[in-house]
Amino acid sequence: MPTISVNKEELFKALGKRYTFEEFDELCFEFGVEPEEADEKEITENPEAALEWKIEIGANRYDLLCIEGLVRGLLVFLEKISPPRYKAIPPWTGNTQKLIVLPRTAEVRPFAVAAVLRNITLTPERYKSFIDLQDKLHQNLCRKRTLVAIGTHDLDTIKGPFYYDAKPPSEIKFKALNQTEEKTAPQLMELYSNESHLKQYLHIIQDKPVYPVIYDSRGVVLSMPPIINGDHSKITLETKNVFIECTATDLNKAKITLDTIVTMFGQYCSPPNEGTESVEVVKPCGTSVMYPELHYRLEEIDVSETNNKIGICIPPGEMARLLTRMCLESTPFDSGNKIMVEVPPTRHDVIHACDIVEDVAIAYGYNNIEKTIPQTNCIGNQSPINKLSDLLRQEIAAAGFTEILTFALCSRDDLGEKLRKDIKDINTAHIANPKTLEFQVARTTLLPGILKTINKNMGMPLPLKLFEISDIVVTDPKRDVGARNERWICAVNYNKSSGFEIVKGLLDRVMQLMEIPFQKGDEGYYIKASDDPTYFQGRCATVILRGKPIGTIGVLHPDVVTKFEINNPCSAFEICVEPLLHGS
Repeated sequence: MPTISVNKEELFKALGKRYTFEEFDELCFEFGVEPEEADEKEITENPEAALEWKIEIGANRYDLLCIEGLVRGLLVFLEKISPPRYKAIPPWTGNTQKLIVLPRTAEVRPFAVAAVLRNITLTPERYKSFIDLQDKLHQNLCRKRTLVAIGTHDLDTIKGPFYYDAKPPSEIKFKALNQTEEKTAPQLMELYSNESHLKQYLHIIQDKPVYPVIYDSRGVVLSMPPIINGDHSKITLETKNVFIECTATDLNKAKITLDTIVTMFGQYCSPPNEGTESVEVVKPCGTSVMYPELHYRLEEIDVSETNNKIGICIPPGEMARLLTRMCLESTPFDSGNKIMVEVPPTRHDVIHACDIVEDVAIAYGYNNIEKTIPQTNCIGNQSPINKLSDLLRQEIAAAGFTEILTFALCSRDDLGEKLRKDIKDINTAHIANPKTLEFQVARTTLLPGILKTINKNMGMPLPLKLFEISDIVVTDPKRDVGARNERWICAVNYNKSSGFEIVKGLLDRVMQLMEIPFQKGDEGYYIKASDDPTYFQGRCATVILRGKPIGTIGVLHPDVVTKFEINNPCSAFEICVEPLLHGS
């Protein structure tokens, strides 16, 4: 979940009271967030950490991602202020700013919204919070700028109407933020490929035939979203009017992002919360929409049903008061049987009546809910596959094997080249945009994990006898998620000789425990010679249970051993656990 840092003195000043950490921790617990105090190591490395508290915020509470929203929420929660009203006003000059979206943007980022903050006063602390909120939104709601990118500009340095277009990269040239000279878009992409903060966003548009760009009526480039803003319109402490634009692939997320920014920082306008000015966005089809919407909507909840769900019994008036403390102004109606709840534009996390019920519980206090014995009587039981796995773990360990636990993700080479197979022939679930080469696919076999463990423990005395009982993942188009889990056993014997008899003996022991005889037919199991590129030719067999193959046993191919950088031969078996359980 996202974490924000707040200066303690700023916080105390805004709340109108000094708190010890214990007092503030208790308040935050009641409100539904979690503070954290810097430890000695953090203070030693960064003395300023002692002046701040870190606060962990729920991932869907975008209105709490800055000190402005957090303080406002706490003051309303403590009933020191009423929930503020948010509205967008017509421009005081009478001339509405326009953002014209041109057709070619559909090829890259089709949506745009905008707003103006008039007569805003920025201090160093407010400016830092303004930038930090944008960063938090980019990482959280905006999904690292893939869904939405935010641009903020000094309106007094540019002239509308503004145009949102998409052009070939070679045609885009401007002086980017904090740069000393103009560069073309390809030059900027090359420059930022070595920049730790911005290089993570380059892939979003790098392979596109056109790049998005926003410029004013004089051709001055405001930004090249989602990469960088222009230096000409950058915001400073002297900025009085801020033009905010959000370009997006998801229009709903863009509207939420814009609403969040203007509601958080509209309080610094003059007059407070009345400086948000509407901007007319002209779509490629010619229709116009005014943003920000700052939409209030009404929801209703049933008082009796809400009490039953939480396990409390409070009157309608008290329930309405609790909701108002959560910035959801509420009024009882229908003779007190229901409550009308007004959801403000800051609470985009409220999407269902259940979210409102949760806020009643938070404001009431989870510690204040009386504990009762449920009227339903349910008996829990361990799932059969997990019970069998636990029993097998004990018995295999008793046979002299050591259990390990490896990652469920591995590299494509671990499943393909190193096992002498073609990754394209394996039903593998691939990870989109993997962060590291070690975690590219979900494993379809436990064998690579065990072999990599042997590689890291070759200094241990021989033999190494390792096993793992865990899930693998295989693609399955019949499942709603496109894949399914299967529970497998894998055991490996690593010694100066392959020791096939060791793993064969363990396989026989497992079958003996399951009371499955070694025989062909519908009741027993046997092994049948087969070819598998992972295993040594002529020393590989398929394990067949009740006439169906359930796994493989054999001596690993020398190339496999070499590619995992281990020195001695290995024998292994790997079988599916579920047929042992289901008897089919």
